[in-house]
Amino acid sequence: MEKFSAYRDPGTGIQPFLTPVAPLGNEFLEKATLPIRLVLGVLRTALVLLLFITYFAVIRTASLVFIPIPPLYRLIEHIFLFIFGRTILFILGLFWIAPEQATTKRGRKVREIETWKPKAGDVIVSNWISWIEVVWLAISYNPIFVIPIPESLPDLSESSRSSTPLSFTPGRRTGTGSANVQLPSKTATQREPIRKFREVSLLSMINKTGHVPPFGFEKGNAKTLEEIRKGASKPVVLFPECTTSNGRGLLRFADVFHQTAPVKGYQVYVMCVRYDPPTSVSPTASLAIPSSFLNPLPHAFTLAKSLTPLQISIRQLPPSESPSSPLIVVSELLSDFSGEDQVSEICAALIAQIGKLKRTGMAWEDKFKFLDFYSAKGR
Repeated sequence: MEKFSAYRDPGTGIQPFLTPVAPLGNEFLEKATLPIRLVLGVLRTALVLLLFITYFAVIRTASLVFIPIPPLYRLIEHIFLFIFGRTILFILGLFWIAPEQATTKRGRKVREIETWKPKAGDVIVSNWISWIEVVWLAISYNPIFVIPIPESLPDLSESSRSSTPLSFTPGRRTGTGSANVQLPSKTATQREPIRKFREVSLLSMINKTGHVPPFGFEKGNAKTLEEIRKGASKPVVLFPECTTSNGRGLLRFADVFHQTAPVKGYQVYVMCVRYDPPTSVSPTASLAIPSSFLNPLPHAFTLAKSLTPLQISIRQLPPSESPSSPLIVVSELLSDFSGEDQVSEICAALIAQIGKLKRTGMAWEDKFKFLDFYSAKGR
């Protein structure tokens, strides 16, 4: 849409915040199947809600009995989370989810011994497109989710809104090392420092999908990533984009690690998520724009109406190629980088490579302004 042209990345031509739409030409099939899809959507959504309510009732009961024994409680929590979470994804059409290991080394085969086994205090880094991968990460690793709390918020003055919000040019934009795209710069989007995070529950993380920092939270009780990681009894999931995109490109990563590579003292696991584009009878699984009411329930209803199975691609990087590996060659990944957070930049480059995603100069600060502009247009 032309009215959102200020939020199109000039380096790639991607609009990362708009909901993808199905190609034109199959309107008849869409209208003919609408009654069936509505009934299917209502039934599936009702069943998903019932499972959600049952799960949290069961976990709350279990916590009263087993919480004095933390290891046993975490085991029981993970078992029930896997059963209910996997059932919910199955109902919504994700019948089969098989993560694959993807190497960045040409001609190299992934060894069996490099399977993912994140432990307490390790960090899982991923791009963020939907609440679906949040549920998948929960049922797979029963981790701790954290959301960023910026030190300040982007400027929403009229001059800020009317200007093109891009000027950042990441190195290795395509993830191949062959491109060094220079973006036309009109007005710089100021990077808002992020040094604190808050631990949130699975339900809260799902509800915050699509929103932007500070997610309605104040700075109080926020901790640094290192403080959370050191005190964690489970792996920690981190989304350096700090908000969701529509999956067409990778948003600019915020400086969240504030570390040089390789990381020492813990393991960093890197993964990339992608979804199939929408069709006339199959919606997009991406959630770039959050619902104003019971987010993401309306999106779940949209997915529940699908007549075809939903597809998700999860690619995981072998630990020997992660930012915490002593084998990593930092200079290969940071050839054009001059920032302070090497680990965040390396994670972005690796995710772009294994997911074959284009890197954009857009960031959560731009989406903060986009959502303000979007809501103003809707009023």
